[in-house]
Amino acid sequence: MSVEYLHTMIRVSDVDAALNFFCNGLGLEEIRRVDNEGGRFTLIFLASPEDIARYPAARDGEKGLPPGLPMIELTHNWDPEELKGGRNFGHLAYKVDNVYEACERFQKIGVTINRPPRDGNMAFVRSPDGISVELLQKGDPLPPKEPWASAENIGTW
Repeated sequence: MSVEYLHTMIRVSDVDAALNFFCNGLGLEEIRRVDNEGGRFTLIFLASPEDIARYPAARDGEKGLPPGLPMIELTHNWDPEELKGGRNFGHLAYKVDNVYEACERFQKIGVTINRPPRDGNMAFVRSPDGISVELLQKGDPLPPKEPWASAENIGTW
């Protein structure tokens, strides 16, 4: 059996808020957008700059998306709907160059750090639609650092 990972789809209620979280907070880049008037939805595909660099064709969204490129698909249904879930989904996980700097970036755009990186290795934040995102330090954990080392959990993650 041959299996190839394509993407993870999550529904979003506010495109601008979701793009602020995933692009300005996490650092992903939009590589393709599809507006479907008949189905009344928009699909937005995001990938990390490092993954895009491994798949140069990713920048040419008109020819489709390159196989193997790990992506997030944001699906926005134009008609209002209540989105539930988040915890039952589990979480997305990303390695970051510096977990402290990543958390500071999220704080600057108004995101709560639900599980601070007390250990210099792992933190959790939530998207505007309640999707839990784990941030893992690349390589060895960073030395403990304030204010993170003594920060308490906030909410669920």
